[in-house]
Amino acid sequence: MSKARKAKKPYLTAASRPGEPDQQTLARSALQPTLLATLTVQAYSGELHDLDLVSLMDGLGEQVAVAKTGDVTRAEAMLVAQAHSLDAVFHACARRAAGNMGQFVKLADTYLRLALKAQSQCRTTWETLALIKNPPQVAFVKQANIAHGPQQVNNGVQADHPVSPGRETENEPSKLLEATHGERLDTPTTGTAGRTDTQLEAVGAINRAKDTGR
Repeated sequence: MSKARKAKKPYLTAASRPGEPDQQTLARSALQPTLLATLTVQAYSGELHDLDLVSLMDGLGEQVAVAKTGDVTRAEAMLVAQAHSLDAVFHACARRAAGNMGQFVKLADTYLRLALKAQSQCRTTWETLALIKNPPQVAFVKQANIAHGPQQVNNGVQADHPVSPGRETENEPSKLLEATHGERLDTPTTGTAGRTDTQLEAVGAINRAKDTGR
């Protein structure tokens, strides 16, 4: 009885562009997201390691085409499945941590950290799914120009007469005291008597050398 011949596995073909070198064609094809995802899925498929590479890549290409149309049904199903998988990882690590608690503290701490990471990723997955189902409403708010000091608001209504520019007001406390009434506080000249007390006049100069009787 002759041995059955093994069927040859199909291989990928890369379409070259006019005037494009072969190495550049291979490099462009190797960077395709669907090809990279196909190799990753095949590496992690486990029992399904013998999946046909071309068929798997065609299936991923179909999913990409559906997503481009705006249909997120596949994405929702994937996120739900991943959330449940992460929940299973959390419980598995939590049970292993409980089994090593009290005897192997470092090992229990490692499992607890892995459990909490799986829990955090599970929560993030559900939040992402909620955003896909209920996208946030985008509100366009007109920004108000708020500045210090006097402002002129037209509100889009054209006035019948020209509007004069705002007048700057002087700040009284910022004036110098010596500029009050246009005089200085201390001058070398002799001031005159005021009207409120006419008997108080300016005192003349005193010659102390001649006035010896005092």
